[in-house]
This record gives sequence, C-alpha cells and structure tokens, in this order.
Amino acid sequence: MTNHLRSDNGNANDLVNETSPYLLQHAYNPVQWKPWNDDTLLLAKEANKPILVSIGYSACHWCHVMEHESFEDDDVAKIMNAHFICIKVDREERPDVDQLYMNAAQLITGGGWPLNCFAFPDGRPFYAGTYYQKDKWLQLLETIQREWEENRDKLKDYADKLLQGIKSSSTIERVDGFVSNKEAVMELVDQSVSNWAKTFDHIEGGTNRAPKFPLPNNYQFLREYAVMRNNKPLERYVDLTLTKMARGGIYDQIGGGFARYAVDNKWKVPHFEKMLYDNGQLLELYADSYRNSNNAEYLQVIHQTITFLTTELLGPDGLFYSAYDADSDGVEGKYYVWTIDEINNLFPIDAEMVKSYFGLNERGYWEGNIFILCRTSNREIEEAFDLNAGELETKVNAAINVLLDERSKRIKPGLDDKCLTNWNALTVSGLCAAYRATSKDAYRQQARDTMASILQHQLQENGSLLHSYKNGKSTINGFLEDYAAVVKALLDLYSVSHNVDYALQAKQLADYTLNHFYNDGAMMFQFTEHKANDLVAKQTDYFDNVIPSSNSIMCRNLLTLSQLFLDVRYRSISLEMLDLIAPRVSQYGSGFSNWMLAILDAFGDAKEVVVVGDDAVSFANAIDQKRKSNWLLVASVRGEGLPVVEGRWQEGKTLIYVCENNACLEPVESVEAALKLLA
Repeated sequence: MTNHLRSDNGNANDLVNETSPYLLQHAYNPVQWKPWNDDTLLLAKEANKPILVSIGYSACHWCHVMEHESFEDDDVAKIMNAHFICIKVDREERPDVDQLYMNAAQLITGGGWPLNCFAFPDGRPFYAGTYYQKDKWLQLLETIQREWEENRDKLKDYADKLLQGIKSSSTIERVDGFVSNKEAVMELVDQSVSNWAKTFDHIEGGTNRAPKFPLPNNYQFLREYAVMRNNKPLERYVDLTLTKMARGGIYDQIGGGFARYAVDNKWKVPHFEKMLYDNGQLLELYADSYRNSNNAEYLQVIHQTITFLTTELLGPDGLFYSAYDADSDGVEGKYYVWTIDEINNLFPIDAEMVKSYFGLNERGYWEGNIFILCRTSNREIEEAFDLNAGELETKVNAAINVLLDERSKRIKPGLDDKCLTNWNALTVSGLCAAYRATSKDAYRQQARDTMASILQHQLQENGSLLHSYKNGKSTINGFLEDYAAVVKALLDLYSVSHNVDYALQAKQLADYTLNHFYNDGAMMFQFTEHKANDLVAKQTDYFDNVIPSSNSIMCRNLLTLSQLFLDVRYRSISLEMLDLIAPRVSQYGSGFSNWMLAILDAFGDAKEVVVVGDDAVSFANAIDQKRKSNWLLVASVRGEGLPVVEGRWQEGKTLIYVCENNACLEPVESVEAALKLLA
C-alpha cells in the first residue's frame, strides 16, 4: 500500500475516521470523499446531486496512479466537489457495492479497477468506467455534469434499463426438463473438461494466453477429475502448471508466497501484489497435490508459503492481514528484483551457481539490468555444477538466507493490515490441507488458533458474522462469502482434528445462513442478508472466479453437512442449486469449477469412511495419509456427537465402515482391510 497521507495538509475529508487502509490513503485528498453509508446517500438526495462511486483496493497499482494524477489535483477536486457527492469504496470491505457497480460497468464499458461509476442519489448507476488519465477524466466529468443538467430524464430511462440488466444478470433461470442425476451431470462435466482443454498451454501450463492467473480452484477440480477418471494426461497438465508456477517469477523464490498473476505467458513477470486469498487457496492446492505426487517442490512451496503467511501477514490479534502492495519506494516490484552486480557482490564464491539457480540469465531477465528470480529444475543445476542433491540444498538454503538478509534492508511494499473474515477462513482451510499433507502439527495448531480468533472477534452473540477487523474493531455485517468460507474452514478443521465442536459450529452457521441469506424462490443464497437494504439490487454470486462463488462453496458445505448430520434438507437444497447450475457448466468450465467439484461430491464415486472405537483417530489418520481425493472421513471414539456415527460403536472394537451413496459395506477392523475396500 503506497502511503499517500499528507501530513503537511490538515484538511482531512470524511475518510479520516475509516479503518480501511485504502480509504485512509485518500483521507487527505482535496476531493471531499465520503464513505458508503446511509448518511452519504441521504446527503446526495438532499443535495440532488449524482453520486460518483470510486472503487478500488490498497494493492491496486492503477488505483494509485489515478489518485496521484487526478484525485490529488486541486483543479480536478474542485469540479468533483462542486457537482458530485464523491464516495470512496474499498472493494474488499464492501464486495456487495463492488459487485453491483462492476455489473454495471461490464454492461456499459467493461470492468476493472479502479472502478468509477456515476449514479442517481438512490444508487441507480447510469455510467461506469475504469482508469482515466487526467485530461480524459476532466472531459468525462464535464460530460456527465452537462447531461445531468440538460438530459436527466434520458439518464433516468437509461438507469432504469441498466438496473433491469443488472438484475437479469444476477438471475439464474431453470433449464426446463433438466433434472440432476449421475448420468446427466457427469456427461456435462465431461463435455466441460473437453471444451476447456482446448485452452490449455501444454508447454508453460495454465491457459494459452496472457496474463495468466493461478485460479487455484480450477486446478483443484481438474486434479480431482483426473484422479476420478484416471486421466493421466490431465494429471500431467495440472502437474506442469503447478511446477511452472512454483518455478516462475509469480512465486517469491526466497520469501515464499505467490503474487496475484503474471502479465506474460510464462509465469515470469508478476503483478507483484501478494494477496491473502491467493496464498491461502494455493496453499490448499499445493498441499492436496503433494499428497497425490510426493513432489518435493510442492513440499517446499507449502513450507515457504506458510512461513510467509505467519511471519509477514499474521497480526497480533491472531488474524492474517490482507495484502502487500505491488509497489515499494514508488516502483512496482522494486523490493523483489535483483541485478547481476548485486549477486556477484553477495556471493564471491558461488555467484555462478546462484545466478543459474535463480535465473539471473535469459530466463529471468525483465528489463534494463533487472532480473526476476525464476528457477529451473534442481537436476539441471546439479549436473551443471557437479553437485549432489544434498550439496545443492545446502548451498541454496545458505543463498536464500543471504538474499533475505539483503532484501530486509530495502523499503518493503505497503501492507494492507485489515483482516477479512472470509480470507482468513480460506487460509484456515489451506493450513488444514497442509497438515494433512505433512502431518506437521504446527500447521494444524495455526489453523485452530486462527479459527479461534475469527470466532472471538467476528462472531456476534446473535450468531451472525462481521466481515472486517482492524485495530481491535470489528465492522461491516458479514456477507455470504464470510459464512460460506467459515463453514468450510470449520468442516476442514473437523476433518483434521475429529473435534465434534467444529462440526457443530459449522452447522450453526450454516443454519443461520439458510435463515438469513437463502432465497427459496431463486433456490440460491443472496450475497447480502435479507435485512440489508442499502443497495438498489440484490446480487446472487454464482460464477466461480479466483475465489469460488459463495453459492458453490455453500452447496458443497451443505452436501458435507447432510452426510455428517443425516439431514435430507441440506442435500435437497444443494441438489436444487445444482439443478440450476449444471446445464451451464459445459461451455465455461473455468467459471464453474467449484460447482463441478460439488457435482463430483454429489454424483461421483466419493466414499464415506466412518471409524468408531478406541483407536478411531489413529486409524482415521492412517487412512487419511493414503487417500488422494477429499471424500468424507469421520472418526469417533464413543460413537457420539454426530448422527453419522450413532449406533455404530461396539465395546472393545474399532470398526471401519466404508460407504458409498448411503450404502455401507460390512465394517472391518483394520486399516489394511479398509484400504483394500477403498481401492
């Protein structure tokens, strides 16, 4: 986060009392920014002025550029202040506001951040765009002002039509005659993967275009699907993608953690911002993939990424911060890049090996005399420098320590230190997966500690969640994404601890979500609670993106809860959701990857394993180490606490029940026998 607070100017605007780092960046702009709230909207109505909603986030490079060019300019500010009620929104704090106006932008000009939207005082948008250079921005302000004064009825008609378009884009119509069943939905999934495969890059991994985004859930699905279908070429493609990402500049080769995306088609040149949501999900992806492959590079990613999370993003209140900016000292990527001279000076003996290992050559060249750290295979370096694996590891670890020490002397990128409930929950899920992959108890304990902090700070007495936390202050009513991610994280914690309290808490939050977010008529969950009324249109989040849609996460949550609690209503609602979505998956796999994981959950060949008895936990852990897919695994010492285990306990025995589609085989009494049944 670039610091734009101007101590030489005491004229703060209304953002000065906010907690969002992004809003605080603009607190001393000459633009009289106001936060999004009821008072601001009422002011716009009383002043009879259009509102200008400007949306961004702290790690957004072009948001900083537009601020410097326009929002810090006194002449621009005079026009904005005179003719508009100017509202600044942190899209990470208010994803509901961002969704609404992003939908408008996509219908008008195309989306992106910074997002600048003009609307009537009641919030109905009539024009939207993204980044503008100063002169273009001034022209647009003049045009909007003139149209508001001279053609307001025309703007009103357009706003009404645009609002209908926004509402339509958030409505999912049922496909007549379609009913979810195994044969029908699996055929659609097969078609989806077949169509999707046409976009695969089989040389560099990912998609065959630039920029390249990691999109972790896409590769979670493709890996699960490949295992289920025994599709070895698809497994190799996923492995290629993960290997190329781990070796590329998108990954911080010395400090761990991934940048948001690569601007090129080789994962080399990142947009250097590091986001918690990416790293929590990529941790889960690499951990699950390591369980499949035992790939040592994946294990390194797991350990380094957790080190990055716990040393760089973990705050004193037990929650993870949101992001590091792309810029440091006013230059994008400056903190992370190196020159040949720097390496030669730091490594008088091993400079050539270090340069070869970290790609200070054609592979990592960026521009000028600057290089981005990128790796090749260890074997290539071992052969080139006549080293065995142990010798190379020793030299690389020593080099990393030297580079980290030198980098620590640089100006760090800005930190966005707000803590978001859903992003922290995604990280808990990643830590649980890391524990399953490594059996390292510190990772499970960190997951427990983070969840305890979420529940301590963000769970209210009435059972609701809050969305944001900073400096001891919890704010903003939770959105569907918060409930969905926390329920998933609680279920993941249950799966690695077999502590029934996590499952019971997950059920309580899921029930709250059903009562306060579920729309029976639409058969989907709304993004905001029913009582929320500060937006002109209710949104339904159903496309999977870099974070899976809240509805697809809830669909999978309900399927798991239906198994644990034998509650047919949970499964019935999840199948109704799949009835709406399944006919759409075949043409756009990347946009429905988590929905297709839900289809595999509901209609695939996933097993349920229930272990009951004195040795239940140790037996379950032994089985867990062998499984390659995320089917349900339940362990209970006494056969109490959850309906799925009740009536299965027999004194003096530990019984393992292997089930599929609610039908169980005769229980067995050894891990070996259970694994044979599972095979």
